[in-house]
Amino acid sequence: MQQTYQQWQQSKANQASGTQQSAGLPKVKGPEMNDRDRINDCLALEKYLSYGYNVALNEAGNQQLFQMQFQMLNEIHQAQRDCYNLMKQKGWYKIDNADLNKVSQKAQQFANYRTQFPY
Repeated sequence: MQQTYQQWQQSKANQASGTQQSAGLPKVKGPEMNDRDRINDCLALEKYLSYGYNVALNEAGNQQLFQMQFQMLNEIHQAQRDCYNLMKQKGWYKIDNADLNKVSQKAQQFANYRTQFPY
């Protein structure tokens, strides 16, 4: 532990003097935001907004309010999708492709659950 602290201390001294960090220590990202951070923040905001609008939609007091909130929710979903697509395109959001056999099995499993519902 003492050696790690000394390496950290040396690293900080090297940063202050403008020299490179000692070998073997990972470079820590600074507090500044980059493009990936900004888009990720936007995606998180859109997800949060869509949750809030879903609740508001369920509790809309009249049809005009419902329609206005429904339109806004659709715009939020589109913005969320745009953020996701941009992140995926740049390699910042990685998702494994689903195996079609597994998807079919799960679809059948949940289709069978419908027989258990009384309505």
